[in-house]
Amino acid sequence: MRIGQTSAIHFVSNILASAISFIAVIYFAREVGADILGQYYLVIALLAWLKIAGKLGIGSAIVKRVSEKREQDQYIVAGGILIATLFVVMAAGLLLFRGLVDRYIGVEITEYIVLLLFSVLVYSFFTSVLSGKHLVHVAGMLAPLRIATRSLLQIGAVFVGLGLTGMLVGYAAGWFSAALIALVVAVPAIVRPRKRHFVSLLEYAKYSWLGSVQSKTFNWIDVVVLGFFVPSGLIGIYSVAWSVAIFFLQFSHSISASIFPEISRIATEGERKQISNIVTDASTYTGVLLIPGLVGSSLLAESVLRIYGDEFTTGNAVLVLLIAAVLVYSYQKPLLMTLNAIDRPDLAFRVNGAFVVSNVVLNVVLVYHYGWTGAAIATGISAIIGLSVAYWYLSRLLEFAFPYREVSYQWIAAMLMGGIVYIGREIERNNRLLEHDFATLVILVSIGAFVYFVTYFAISRTFRTTVSNNLPFDVPFTSN
Repeated sequence: MRIGQTSAIHFVSNILASAISFIAVIYFAREVGADILGQYYLVIALLAWLKIAGKLGIGSAIVKRVSEKREQDQYIVAGGILIATLFVVMAAGLLLFRGLVDRYIGVEITEYIVLLLFSVLVYSFFTSVLSGKHLVHVAGMLAPLRIATRSLLQIGAVFVGLGLTGMLVGYAAGWFSAALIALVVAVPAIVRPRKRHFVSLLEYAKYSWLGSVQSKTFNWIDVVVLGFFVPSGLIGIYSVAWSVAIFFLQFSHSISASIFPEISRIATEGERKQISNIVTDASTYTGVLLIPGLVGSSLLAESVLRIYGDEFTTGNAVLVLLIAAVLVYSYQKPLLMTLNAIDRPDLAFRVNGAFVVSNVVLNVVLVYHYGWTGAAIATGISAIIGLSVAYWYLSRLLEFAFPYREVSYQWIAAMLMGGIVYIGREIERNNRLLEHDFATLVILVSIGAFVYFVTYFAISRTFRTTVSNNLPFDVPFTSN
């Protein structure tokens, strides 16, 4: 298994999915406005937390046990039964407390949330099966299909005036359609699992469930907390800024998703040195897009947000803070994934616990005092805490070196890129050569990306070697 190629396929799939989602969100922002968009993101944030309760770490346990290539079908069926049981309990609870749910969102919407939860859990189950079978790239390629289906249906629904309801139904349809394809590819056999299969999954899940909480805390706790303190319009603007920031996390996510099944397999063979090399390689490139993204956003944040509408430009400072938080968080992901892959979910549980507690407490305190800026700062501080704890635990188990030299090369290339983009931005501001903000933004981003990657390619021998090793053809100037 070539981690670079698998990560690249997964990443390209995610980028395509993000591009489709990007276009859809722009359309929604311009058509329904920040208020309805804020209600939509509140539903999605609530759904993210319900998904955790609907799985309780079973998805991660399925990936781990299936990746070990022993009694795969038994673990798959056992995992499916457990998730189905949890869904029934969650659906009953939602319908029982629909009044509280509707009041929090601000509209009667509980039945649609049940539909969303069902579609998300079905998709999550089958993609866990694919990842466990070392088909991470296949699971990744389902994302563009899911998001394209979702986005097209949502756009059509908004166009005919269905508003929030249409957006939610389209969202559910996208997840469910991709789940059906995952089912066809995974082709699990229906076999009767034994008690030990359930016990094994639950033993792993009792630690790994907090990993799901950690992920959703990072993605959605700020939105949930903002729902109690600020108007839905500001939530809509904040969520748009967050969607831009999270775009840059895609490559780190692809690397982490790709290394898990590989490290899990190697761990059963006792090859600790090989695992250390994978961790170092993953850390080398986890910030390869986020570092230039942070530098570029500090110069172009307002222009990026203006694409969504003038009312969204007030979130430019929040956008820069969120990208900085995502950069720190990106370095934690491969470390945490490695702890789980080497069958130390107990340590991953402690890392996740530190992150979750700090994120929740900081969000409540800082949002109360500083509003949405406090939410972005809280996310960044909790990411630093999580990274520190993850590094502490993993460094006690594995001897791996953080690639300071490569990361410094990325910063050098990004700063050069930033200088070129700044000059280009000032020339355009003073002369108004294009008279079109979006065209100017596209040109500046394109020039910046070119300068960054050419510079990094020129100064980093490691990057040149990595590019050469993971392409099916020879690349000039990569021999040294």
